[in-house]
Amino acid sequence: MTKLKVAVSQSHSRQTLANTLIALKRTALTAASRGVNILLFPEAYLGGYPRTATFGTRFGFREAHGREQFLHYFNGAVDLGDTPAGAGDDWVDKKLPVAKGKQYRGDGTRETLEKIANETGILMIVGVIERAGGSLYCSALYVDPTRGVLGKRRKVMPTQWTGSERLVWAQGSPSTLKAVTTEINGVKLTLAAAICWENYMPLLRQSLYSQNVNLYLAPTVDSRETWLPLMRTIALEGRAVVLSASQCGRYKELPGWATQAPEGDKVNSDPDAWASGGGSCIIGPLGEVLAGPIWDVNDNSDPDSALQIVEVDFEDCLRGRLDLDLAGSYSRNEFSLKVEGLDLNPPPI
Repeated sequence: MTKLKVAVSQSHSRQTLANTLIALKRTALTAASRGVNILLFPEAYLGGYPRTATFGTRFGFREAHGREQFLHYFNGAVDLGDTPAGAGDDWVDKKLPVAKGKQYRGDGTRETLEKIANETGILMIVGVIERAGGSLYCSALYVDPTRGVLGKRRKVMPTQWTGSERLVWAQGSPSTLKAVTTEINGVKLTLAAAICWENYMPLLRQSLYSQNVNLYLAPTVDSRETWLPLMRTIALEGRAVVLSASQCGRYKELPGWATQAPEGDKVNSDPDAWASGGGSCIIGPLGEVLAGPIWDVNDNSDPDSALQIVEVDFEDCLRGRLDLDLAGSYSRNEFSLKVEGLDLNPPPI
């Protein structure tokens, strides 16, 4: 048996973290009822992507209302109990010190996700806005149904200043590009995530290909038609199953503090217009589109259509290596990639 059911959820963040966790559990239970083994949620699903928010910045200036926006955003983010530098395996293995009188580090979100994964039997990959110290990180959390959290990616390069992400998100460590391994129903998986525009970074993609990834995860908020050809290229290059889940929501579904301008005017006059249209998809290891992309539908407007499910044969990844293996038979000794702080050898499985 080398086939698994994989799924992407084209979701949108709710107004609070608690309500988003409720929606996440409902989606996971629905997916489990349909036999799903692996489920990807979008970038920044927990904590939210504050599209349209300016955080009160202009070139050389910052304004008081922007600090209030950041306060709202920070307080709504997830505390996973990690350190600003990232504690790596010590965090994954829960070896970091815990405050007196507490049973765990953080706000309990990690433990909640581990419980949902265990109850549903689903390997979940969840986009989160993570707070550590006084900084925010855009992260992707790998949650195994039996082993709990396997690891966590922190986006190494938030989208450039014109995308404003670097105003509020810190840069993650390249060490988090390390792939993780698990086994689901006898199928051995080596998985790793590239978050949103990281997928436009060829060297970052190669760092994942070099680790023999067969499940490539691309949580995003990019809802342009150009996203699909990028995902097809990645699947074809890496000979991997590619899952891409995008945030999708209307302006009225964005948090009020994000859309409210300082003078009291709304950023968009039509609350029913789509702030982000989605475009979630599933791609096979030869670049074939297996599901999607879907547009202008999310888990609030149409829960069934927002959940795309496909059965895939992971041995197709190996079949595809016959003619293209970028880290092996199709590589050349004259070309090499080195990432400081990251072992590019495939992890043992």
